[in-house]
Amino acid sequence: MNRRIGTYITQKLTGELYKAYIPPKLPPDPPIDLTRLYPSLEKATLTLAELNSIHRIIPNTSLFMYMYVRKEALLSSQIEGTQSSFSDLMLFEHQQKSEVCLEDVEEVSNYVKAITVGVQRLKEGFPLSLRLIKEIHGILLSGGRGSRKLPGQLRHVQNWIGGTRPANALFIPPPVEHLQHCLNDLESFLHDKSLPVLIKAGLAHVQFETIHPFLDGNGRLGRLLITLILCEGGMLDEPILYLSLYLKQNRSLYYELLQEVRTHGTWETWLEFFLEGIYTTAKQAITTAENINTLFEQDLQKIAQLGRARFSCEQTLEYMKRLPQVTVPLLAKELAITAPTARSALNQMTSLGVIEEVSGKKRDKIYVYRKYLAILEEGAQPFGS
Repeated sequence: MNRRIGTYITQKLTGELYKAYIPPKLPPDPPIDLTRLYPSLEKATLTLAELNSIHRIIPNTSLFMYMYVRKEALLSSQIEGTQSSFSDLMLFEHQQKSEVCLEDVEEVSNYVKAITVGVQRLKEGFPLSLRLIKEIHGILLSGGRGSRKLPGQLRHVQNWIGGTRPANALFIPPPVEHLQHCLNDLESFLHDKSLPVLIKAGLAHVQFETIHPFLDGNGRLGRLLITLILCEGGMLDEPILYLSLYLKQNRSLYYELLQEVRTHGTWETWLEFFLEGIYTTAKQAITTAENINTLFEQDLQKIAQLGRARFSCEQTLEYMKRLPQVTVPLLAKELAITAPTARSALNQMTSLGVIEEVSGKKRDKIYVYRKYLAILEEGAQPFGS
């Protein structure tokens, strides 16, 4: 008998039988083969440490955090089917018009708020617990479509993954009456200090997705849980590592490996994939930080040659780091300068090749910090675009 495999309970709904799955407690029994995982674990740990140190030396850590968190929010929401882009989110947060479904953008914005609150709670000494997970879920699903899916509350009905009903579903999580017991076991495991933090994060993610405790938002929250564990475990000072791009790019394999853990107890195979994701994602984040720094330095050097005009251009560049798409009226209002000064600064920066005018209009022109946006949006384009 494989003690790593959970139990199935036969249930009945509208006359049809189905089998719901109850996972065994963590950590797995027999224990994880750390010897097999050690090379992957060491590689991921060292790269994560490099990422954690590089964020401390980049000139504008808060800006990097601001943008990077938003990229994760986009990616995680796209996996669930939203169609927002980076530009859409920026415009929405700055009360500008976005061209996509408002609910899509609002979902992404809620994700940003949920990450921010979760990390702040941990810094205040709040334990990573079921209570905190519920609080974050409440923020994640506030407003938009999620507001109708019991934000912050555990589900009261059976849910399932794939198919049109439990009888033809690909996977059925624990029945409602087993939910609290499963979550209590998971919460106890979150306080377990016996395993390396990265291994713990990989195990907890699968367990959370298997329990699927909420009506909606389980995928997003399960991915966010990884980052919270890394922050609480001292591996990250700030939430600057997210697996959503890696999981988006390896979507089919990701779901396949989750299911194989449930059916065959293949935790080591999953953890090898997970640790490779940590390594790959940390490397990408390091490259992103370096590319952004290089771009800013190059553009500031171009602006420095302008003489008196450089002051308004430097102000404009700083503003466009937070909102890479502006108009003359918006910039004039935000920087408290005249419209002619704003127009002059934007035209000067366009001539230097720092930004682009994208509308092609004589009036109501739109200026975009294209090279910066390209770095931020890498891998974050909506599916099908």
